[in-house]
Amino acid sequence: MWLSDTQSMYLGLTAFGCALIGLGVVLFFDAGLIAIGNILFLAGMSMIIGVQKTLYFFTRRDKLRGSIAFFAGFCLVLIKWSIVGILVEAFGFLNLFGDFFPVAINFLRSLPVIGRFLSLPGIRQVVDRVGGYPSQYPV
Repeated sequence: MWLSDTQSMYLGLTAFGCALIGLGVVLFFDAGLIAIGNILFLAGMSMIIGVQKTLYFFTRRDKLRGSIAFFAGFCLVLIKWSIVGILVEAFGFLNLFGDFFPVAINFLRSLPVIGRFLSLPGIRQVVDRVGGYPSQYPV
């Protein structure tokens, strides 16, 4: 699936939102940067996949707990409780996008330099646990 020019522009908007969230965390949980980053992330994501599909994604029954936590964390950031808000948002983010982690890890393992790094003995066990892989496969 290739992105059109407008979708790639919105992907940049989403990436800029993630960068602002990260910068807000690095700068001692600056609530303003985190709030602007959240708005840009949500706006970019809804423009990439469409508003209707975004609403469907956030209101699915199996994603409801993650959606509530994500938006509760967003509201906490808006009222300047940035540390608690970002922790609640992270919990919601993991519940919303946790199914995507094994796919992302498999993609990263196929890259030349990062794949070798992720295959190192100590790191491989940690990545497998984060990715949700079983420690031993049944015979």
